[in-house]
Amino acid sequence: MVERISASAADGAIRDQIAGAIVSARWTVDGSVMDEFPALLVIARTGVGVDNVDLRAATSRGVAVVNTPDAPSLSTAEHAVSLILALAKRHRAGGRILGSGGSLQNQPPGMELRGKVVGLVGLGRVGVAAAGICQHGFGMKVLAFDPLLTPERAVSLGVVMCTEVDELLRESDFVSLHLPATPETRRLIDARALAIMRPGAYLVNCSRGSVVDEAALIEALQSGRLAGAGLDVFDPEPPSPSNPLLSMEQVVSTPHTASYTDDARRAMGLAAVEQVLAVLEGRRPGNLVNPEVWESALRRQPVRLG
Repeated sequence: MVERISASAADGAIRDQIAGAIVSARWTVDGSVMDEFPALLVIARTGVGVDNVDLRAATSRGVAVVNTPDAPSLSTAEHAVSLILALAKRHRAGGRILGSGGSLQNQPPGMELRGKVVGLVGLGRVGVAAAGICQHGFGMKVLAFDPLLTPERAVSLGVVMCTEVDELLRESDFVSLHLPATPETRRLIDARALAIMRPGAYLVNCSRGSVVDEAALIEALQSGRLAGAGLDVFDPEPPSPSNPLLSMEQVVSTPHTASYTDDARRAMGLAAVEQVLAVLEGRRPGNLVNPEVWESALRRQPVRLG
C-alpha cells in the first residue's frame, strides 16, 4: 500500500528542522509534502525506483533525491532466477498435486536449464547479476537488450547483444525484465510483444508491474501461447485477490519481495544513511538522481556537521 507522508503528527519545531528523509516504496512524496518540511534538503529512496518521489517538484525546491541502486541488486537477481527455476521445475503444480493427493500422470514434465536461452530486457546492475548466475550457475545462453549496452560491454559480460527487443523476444525460452518504470517502458510487453515471443516461452518480471500489459499476459497464458510467468510485481499493487494471474497454476507469484532479504535491507539502509549524510555535509552523493539540483542544494546547505 502506498501512503502519503504527512507532517501533521510531527512537532512543528522539530518538523521545521528536518533536513533529510529516508523513504521506502510505501510512501509517496510530492511537492505538497516537501512544502511541509521547509528545511528539507535531501530525500533518500531505499532501493532503485524513485517513481514515488516527484523529481520535478524536488528539483524546483532545491531538494536532492538519492537512491541505493547497488544494495538490492543481488537479492533481486537471485529472486528473478528463482522464479525461472520454479517455472522450469513446475513447483506450483507439484505443490498442488501433493496437497490434493493427485498423481503426476498426464502432467507435463519440467525441464533442465542448461543450454536454454534467457533474454534479459535491461542490463543494469540486476540484469548483470542475473546474467552471471544464469551463465555460470546453469550454463544458459544469455541474450540482452539495453539501449545503453555497447558491443564491447556485451563481450566483456559474455552475453549476446540484441539490437532490437523483438529479436530477443523471438529467440528466448525465458524473458526476464529488468527495467525502470518510465513513460517509455510502460506496457512495453503488450499483446504485440507477447505474440512475438517463442511459443511455450516463459515471462519473468521483477522490475515494475507497469512494464507489462496484464490483460494481454492473461490472454497469452489462457490461450497456451506462453507456458507460464513468474511475477514479483503487478499493476496496480497490491493486486486484487480476484486477479486471474494469482490463481493460474502456470504462474508463480510473489508480493514484490525480490529485494526483501536481511542482507539487502541492511545494505539499503546503510547506503541511504551514507548518502543523506553526504548531502548534509556538502559532499556530492554517488547516486544523485536529479544531478541538476546540486548547485541549488549547496546554496540551501545548512551548517555542516562535524
